[in-house]
Amino acid sequence: MDRLTATRVFVEVVDRGSQTAAGEALEMSRAMVSRYLAELEAWVGARLLHRSTRKLSLTGIGEQLLPQCREMLAVAETMQGISSGSDIAPRGNLRIACSQSFAQAWLVHQLNAFIGLYPQVGFDLLIDSQAVNLVEARVDLALRITNQLDPNLIARKLAVCRSAVCATPVYLKRHGMPQRPEDLTQHNCLSYAYFGRSIWEFQRDGEPFAVSVSGNFSANESMVLLEATLADAGISMQPLYSVAGLLRSGTLVRLLPEYQPQELGIHALYGTRRQMPPALRALLDFLLERFAEQPDWDR
Repeated sequence: MDRLTATRVFVEVVDRGSQTAAGEALEMSRAMVSRYLAELEAWVGARLLHRSTRKLSLTGIGEQLLPQCREMLAVAETMQGISSGSDIAPRGNLRIACSQSFAQAWLVHQLNAFIGLYPQVGFDLLIDSQAVNLVEARVDLALRITNQLDPNLIARKLAVCRSAVCATPVYLKRHGMPQRPEDLTQHNCLSYAYFGRSIWEFQRDGEPFAVSVSGNFSANESMVLLEATLADAGISMQPLYSVAGLLRSGTLVRLLPEYQPQELGIHALYGTRRQMPPALRALLDFLLERFAEQPDWDR
């Protein structure tokens, strides 16, 4: 048995969710995929996947062996690059976790540009407002906007996320323009359920301000709050990457510009530096390079 091929088949089946999809990616028949899986299980001496007509799922042994299989493939690619005397081109499928707002406003465009450079790399985006368990969700890289990092993960800071408090001209005509952070207590503030739902923090000339806000609408995704703001429902605090264009056009008005909302770090999170797949290493370098210049939304 070609154990390396069998290992690659196993990883592809897990990443793509079915034997049929893995066969298409590997240009292999479904019967051949099943044969490689059966032979790998015979070699290991245990079942790696629960198979049903509706879905595949990892067994306990399969969950334990999956990271080692990924490392095995990464080592094989590195050895191949050394033996050929040249760097191996990034290839394979990467699973990335990210919030909807950041993925939609920025990440998807960067991944498209990356694929233009490395066409053998593919991406599976997991869109979720909450932090995910990288191992359980089989995530290679998570992009999170936070100041509270999991100490068990490796984090590389990509950039700073700045925000703006904003509302539509229609809302402000009806309810007035707040002049100080304290004035927000008299307004309908649309809040993010997982961050600062009742407390909005600001700084002015290094001095902190914290304001307790309230409103009739909260959500766990900032894009939903943005749509509500655009519908004249109230005031919201939005990341600049989502609203910079709307502020320039006058669709939204930036409030309290002399008060800076709390800044958050934009971080790339992953599990280990050991045996990092070439595609993931190349993507991290690519994202850092893209953030080396000041982002458009901060200019």
